[in-house]
Amino acid sequence: MLSANKLYHKLGQWLLNLLTAALSISWATVIIWAIIVSFRPSSEPLGRGDVWFGHTVTFANYFKAWSLAPFVLYYRNTIIIVALILVVQIITISFAGFAFAHYKFIGKRWVFFFVLLQLMIPTTALLVPNFATIRELGLYDTKLAVALPYLGTAFGTFLMRQAFLEVPKDLVDAGVMDGCSWWQLVRHIYLPPSMPTLIAFALSSVTWHWNEFLWPLVITISPRARPLTAGLVRFTQLGEIGARWPLLAAATIIVVAPLLVAFLVFQRQFISSFLHSGLK
Repeated sequence: MLSANKLYHKLGQWLLNLLTAALSISWATVIIWAIIVSFRPSSEPLGRGDVWFGHTVTFANYFKAWSLAPFVLYYRNTIIIVALILVVQIITISFAGFAFAHYKFIGKRWVFFFVLLQLMIPTTALLVPNFATIRELGLYDTKLAVALPYLGTAFGTFLMRQAFLEVPKDLVDAGVMDGCSWWQLVRHIYLPPSMPTLIAFALSSVTWHWNEFLWPLVITISPRARPLTAGLVRFTQLGEIGARWPLLAAATIIVVAPLLVAFLVFQRQFISSFLHSGLK
C-alpha cells in the first residue's frame, strides 16, 4: 500500500509538472513569436503557414522602430508616471491599511466594504467620468492625468490591511506603552514585518502601470505625455493595409524589454516576495 501511494504521488507530481510546462509554453508562445518575428525582414510579408522565421535574420526592424518614434521621451514619461504612482500608492495604502487594522471607529466595516467595492467596478466603466474630471481640472494630455486615477488603490489597501492584522498584538501594545505616535507605529511596528507584502504589491503595480494602454491612450494626444504603450499605436498606422508586423513586434520588444530583463535577473527575489506575502 505504501509503494502504491508513493507511485500515485509521483504520478501526480509528473502530471502537475507536465501541466505547468504546457501552460508555461502556451503563455510564452506570444512573446517568443514576437521576438522571432522582430528579426524577420520587413520585405517578407507574413502569410498562411509562414509566420515565424524569415529567410534571413536582421536587426533592421529595431533600428527603424527606434528612429520612427521618440522612445527616449516615451521611456522618460513611463518611468515618471510609474514612479509617481508607486510612491503615492505606497504612502496611501500604508496609512489606509494602518487605519483599518489599528483603529476602531463607527462604520469601519462599511467603509472598508465600499473600498473593496471598487475592485468590482470594471476599469472601462470609469473611462468617461475620469476623462470628464481630467478635462475639468485642465490636466488633459499631461503625465499627472495618466497617474491621477491610480494614486489610490483598493487592492493595495486590502493587502496592507491584511498584512498589518498579522502583526502580533503584543508588539503593537509594547509600542503604544513606549509612547510611540501613530506614524512611529506604522514605521517601526507595522511596516518591517509587512515588507514582503509591500514589495509584492510594488512589483504588481510597476508591471501593471508599465503595461497600461487604454487610459493613457484616451487621456493623451501628444508624445510629451504619452508612455511607451500608447506610443505603440504609431506602429499600427504605418502600412496601407494594416500593421507591419515585424516592425510592430520590434517596437513591442523595445517596450517590454526592461520588464523582461528585470524579471530574468531578479526572478528569485520576485517569486520569494510573492510567496512570503501570500499573494497569489
